[in-house]
Order: sequence, then C-alpha cells, then structure tokens
Amino acid sequence: MRFNKRKIIYLLSPLKIEKTFYQHLECVLKQKRVSFFQLRLKKEKFRKKLIIGKKIKKICKKFKVKFLINDDVYLAKKLNADGCHLGQRDMKIKEAREIIGNKIIGITCHNSIKLAKVALENKADYLAFGAFYSTKTKKTKYRPPLNILKKARKLTKTPIVAIGGINSNNYKKLLLNKANLLAISGYIWKNRKLKPFEAIKKFK
Repeated sequence: MRFNKRKIIYLLSPLKIEKTFYQHLECVLKQKRVSFFQLRLKKEKFRKKLIIGKKIKKICKKFKVKFLINDDVYLAKKLNADGCHLGQRDMKIKEAREIIGNKIIGITCHNSIKLAKVALENKADYLAFGAFYSTKTKKTKYRPPLNILKKARKLTKTPIVAIGGINSNNYKKLLLNKANLLAISGYIWKNRKLKPFEAIKKFK
C-alpha cells in the first residue's frame, strides 16, 4: 500500500457529525496533510451512517484521500469505501476479506507485538498501535512504549499508524520512532484555540 510521505495524517471523524462538519472537512483536506479518513460513529444507526458516509466519501474522493470505515465491514461494502479498520473484538481479517475483497484492512494492535505478528500473518494492510498519550476521544487501557514502533518496523514494511492523544507538541517523537501515519481526531475537531484547518497545518 503506497501513500504520500508528506501526507502523514490518518484523520478520524468526530463521534458526532454536525451540519457544519462537511465544510470543515473540505477545508482540512484541502491542506494536503491527510492520507486516510476514517468514519468512526459508534452510536449512529446503519441508515444514518450510510447517509453521512456517502457525503464524506465524495469529499474524500475530491481530495484523493482514502475513505475507511471503523468496525463495520458491511457498511464499508455498502458504501464501496476504500477499506475498513478492525479492532481486536471485531470481525477477523479473513472474514472481512470475503466481504470487501482486496480493500484496505487495518488492525488495532494496542501495545502488542504478538498481535502485530498475527495481523501480518493475516495480511493486514496497516498496523495501529496506541494510545501513546492520554486522550478524551476514547477510553484506552493500553499504553505502549514509543519503541514498540521501531520493533514493529523491524518486522515489516507494512505501514504503521500511531494513535492516541497526538498533538503538535508530541507528533515528531512518533515519526522519529518510525510511525508512518498519525491517527488524530480531538486535536483537529475539538481544539479550543484553533479551527480545524488551522490545527491540521501544525503537522508539517
């Protein structure tokens, strides 16, 4: 899986999509920092996610950003998204492949090289580790050390995604430790000082 090394952001959606979101998303993607956008809506019904997903997919396509769905493989198929992200409690990669075929499938590996090895055996397209820093976006009980990124890099050339509490002050440490992509949500969408398009500019 190839991606532009200058576009280091793997952008996660806020947990609730407001009417103004689509305009903000356009402004953010226009900055050319984002490689992937993941729709992550835990509490919405399938039909609502479908409506939202169709709108977001158009925007992602316009700016050549890969559009992924969190957890829901069937939604990814229905939307013909570029792929999906699976947690350890979600569907197995093999089952997901049978549904969405040769699309992007990424896997949460928490703080575990063992889980990463299993994901690689099952041909995951990227490995996600975290949370590296404290975050209000999601409750996390796993806190990997920074050097897990380098350990994972020694195993594979598969892209590595760092997640959890990433901001303009700490992101460089993750890149120096061999992360390819930075999964970010709160710093962009819930930043009290910066508008979304201003916040994304902080990641150079």
